[in-house]
Amino acid sequence: MYALISAFLCSLITSLFIIRYQSVHQHITGDIDLSGPQKFHLSSVPRIGGLSIYLALWAASFVRYIQDVESGFLLMSITACGSFAFLIGFAEDLSKRIGVLTRLIGTTISGGLVGYFLNAWISHISLWGVDALLAIPVISILFTCIAIAGLSNAYNIIDGFNGLASMVGIITLLAIASVAFRVGDIAILIAALMMVGAIGGFFVWNYPRGLIFLGDGGAYLIGFWIGVLSILIVSRNEQVSPWFALLVNAYPIFETLFSIWRRKVHQGKNPGMPDGAHFHTLIYRRIMRWALARNAEAESNTQSVVSENANAKTSPYLWVLSSFAVLPSVLFWQQTIVLQSFALLFCITYVWIYRSIVKFQTPRWLK
Repeated sequence: MYALISAFLCSLITSLFIIRYQSVHQHITGDIDLSGPQKFHLSSVPRIGGLSIYLALWAASFVRYIQDVESGFLLMSITACGSFAFLIGFAEDLSKRIGVLTRLIGTTISGGLVGYFLNAWISHISLWGVDALLAIPVISILFTCIAIAGLSNAYNIIDGFNGLASMVGIITLLAIASVAFRVGDIAILIAALMMVGAIGGFFVWNYPRGLIFLGDGGAYLIGFWIGVLSILIVSRNEQVSPWFALLVNAYPIFETLFSIWRRKVHQGKNPGMPDGAHFHTLIYRRIMRWALARNAEAESNTQSVVSENANAKTSPYLWVLSSFAVLPSVLFWQQTIVLQSFALLFCITYVWIYRSIVKFQTPRWLK
């Protein structure tokens, strides 16, 4: 609890300072591009909230190191390995000039570092044929690096609205903490709760008003941390199914894979280029904004108020969607076949809802 509380307070106070003195650094740290396909805010907002989380992780790791050297060293090691992913994203937040490929390489390097220093390699995923390939060290190393880099970038992809990526991260970390508690893996439990605290301090200022954004650095750091813990809880505890790690991260993983397919195959575009057809974007444009706009005139609200309310009210839809995968992963964390079935069900449900919204056939219960 000391690690959680110290991370929360450090993140909370650092975020407050960033917001309080944004007039000093706004020309460097502000997200001033309001015209992009994934931009839904109406004024420039500091996009360096990841710095609050990063500093909070170091502070809480030091606090834990004082209490217990072994677990504190583990936390410091994960934070140090994740520094490359955070810093490459943070550089993009400041310069807005770092290419997608460069950032992907940065997150891949972080994945390689944590795999090397913590022996956090993916050795099996309980799939016939694939496990035989993963038994080959080179393939296991490459797969692990790509998996961690992929999840880091996945959290950047879903970071589209106030509180979306941060709360999905909190929900996922609490699920990992729950399973870690059941198997008695205290180190993973502390690591998960520490990141929950770090995100929570930022979340206070990010949701619902969006006073500060995660930025690429923050999104990469959250995705990296969750990816590492997902691998470690399986590799350190044989009773935990590899499909727990997959299902608990089903929403960001499938959102990323579906986006790549949509852009490359369906649209014939570069998969790395942003677009306005993400699941959360459709929820905003075709459900929330329309619903709130109908009441705007009766309540004498301006268009800016409608947009702000729609932004904040979009995220809970995706919190619930991610919970469709997280909940069964917590309930059936040992049962591979059941987890695989729920993973398939989640993918089918995602595609069905997405297709319904695109065709203007949104289910009434979603409205």
